[in-house]
Amino acid sequence: MNLLPWPEVDFAKFGEVEQRKLSKIKRITGANLHRNWVKIPHVTQWDEADVTDLEALRKQLNAAEAEQESGIKFTVLVFVMKALADALQKLPTMNASLTEDEQGIVIKQYVNIGIAVDTPNGLVVPVVRNVQDKDCVELTRDLMELSGKAREGKLTKDEMSGGTFTISSLGGLGGTQFTPIINAPEVGILGLSRSEQKPVWSGDAFQPRLMLPLSLSYDHRVIDGAQGVRFLNQFKESLAELTKEMQG
Repeated sequence: MNLLPWPEVDFAKFGEVEQRKLSKIKRITGANLHRNWVKIPHVTQWDEADVTDLEALRKQLNAAEAEQESGIKFTVLVFVMKALADALQKLPTMNASLTEDEQGIVIKQYVNIGIAVDTPNGLVVPVVRNVQDKDCVELTRDLMELSGKAREGKLTKDEMSGGTFTISSLGGLGGTQFTPIINAPEVGILGLSRSEQKPVWSGDAFQPRLMLPLSLSYDHRVIDGAQGVRFLNQFKESLAELTKEMQG
């Protein structure tokens, strides 16, 4: 790849500066992200999921857990993980990886979801294994344990390997959409932004609904645009079905 050399600038000529070293995690992450961005032809598809009923259910479940003093506090993320596992099993090409010679794909029969976690030293991605076999309580416990280890810098290499798909959630910080970079050798990553109340046409009138922004990036060598849209449609359907099932 013949690129122009990086510009050499003496920034101190223009004013006071401070130089800081990147953390080891940032250096490693940066190298991986650069490789993934250069080697993978990314497409990002944006959509929204109606989570009005899910949010009401989440609050109801958390109130019940608080009364029992169980220590469990459900986030939207665990429901997203569960619905995502269902969608990945129904449309398994998104749960695949290219073979080394890029002439075929390996489709996994299990769903291991990596969760991008922001830590003081940089971004790490612990992996929750066998999401398809776990309920929301088990997933919450897994997330609490792995997130705690991530922030303390105690994750093992094994706890950050074996992922089949990744979620990057920025909902707690804000934003509307973004373009998440795929975590090779996976072929897809789902970005979540902050939910927002929006007027949605019901057929008779506009109703206030809580909408969750979705940013799905996928490897265009494996997934085409129609498959990307179908996957998001399936994910939204799986999320709605999960909500109804848990409502009883």
